[in-house]
Amino acid sequence: MMRTATISLILLTQLLVGRASAQQWAERMFNTLEHDFGTVARGADTVYRFEVTNLYKQTMHISGVRSSCGCTIPTVEHPTIKTHEKAYIVAKFNTRTFVGRHGATLTITFDPPFAAEVQIRVHGNIRSDVVFQPGAVQFGSVDEGTVQERRILVSYAGHSNWKITDVTNDNDRFEVELNEVNRNSNKVTYSLLVRLKGNLPPGYLKDRLTVVTNDRSASSQRIPLFVEGRVIPEISVTPETLVLGDVVPGEPVVRKVVVRGKKPFKILDVNCGDDCFTFKKDDASKVLHLVEITYRPANKPGALKIPVRITTDRGAKRGATIMVSAHVVVPAATTEAPAEAKTQASVAVENVQVADSASK
Repeated sequence: MMRTATISLILLTQLLVGRASAQQWAERMFNTLEHDFGTVARGADTVYRFEVTNLYKQTMHISGVRSSCGCTIPTVEHPTIKTHEKAYIVAKFNTRTFVGRHGATLTITFDPPFAAEVQIRVHGNIRSDVVFQPGAVQFGSVDEGTVQERRILVSYAGHSNWKITDVTNDNDRFEVELNEVNRNSNKVTYSLLVRLKGNLPPGYLKDRLTVVTNDRSASSQRIPLFVEGRVIPEISVTPETLVLGDVVPGEPVVRKVVVRGKKPFKILDVNCGDDCFTFKKDDASKVLHLVEITYRPANKPGALKIPVRITTDRGAKRGATIMVSAHVVVPAATTEAPAEAKTQASVAVENVQVADSASK
């Protein structure tokens, strides 16, 4: 009986150690296991994305994520993660239904054969007296070089001397205008105009402003207001990445890419600083161009990634860049062995196989 109990204890210990070790390798893929939303306004769009990077040779798959509390709604972006690729666990704080201090544990499940569970934590304080309408500054899609404006109403219910003293941001992407539009004995309303500058580079925009108040508590004085959008480039190239695959020295590879603009334009130059590339373009002014790219691989084997810059007459910053990738493969030199040597090699292989079979 004692021996049976001992064996059971050993098996249980091994099982627990195995689970702990499985969880540890999975935890190492996360950039962090906890996030504090801080103090946020009611109705604010409050989201945090936990980054998950596959550090291993095997492809990983996230089968699901669940939350211990309705105050946080989790989702998964890109659940299948190949080597060095990223997934995201998106945690959205439910500021429209909940108020006060809340927190949640999110449990992420990885599929077999590399099964594991990882728990991450989020928490924050949702103010009931401050409301953002709408909950974030959403610019949507904005053409490069244009100025866009969005307006947010900030409402407060409480003591009459409450004020917004400042609205700050960590960069110069925005201009902000703050105006008090209403104040009475128990309610204050501000109009916040956020202007997106016209000199932003193309790409996704995800930033935040900080509304600073005169609240007595230091932890309540700074309220985040998130800003999102995407700046659409005036000149675009398709595809953005040109994959040539395996190439052999001395054998040229020719591909064509499409360059588009919102207005007619000329391509002034196509350059990458590599003598192995040549480019063919036309000098016409039009909305759509075809550019022919010829790559003549050098004798040096290995992988390469080279940015190709396309310059137009729309200005120094109104161009496009395409990334060209290839893998140069140098064929191995082969010589024909004499018939006698071939026969001897065949006999040697047969002997090895027989010996291996005999050993079994």
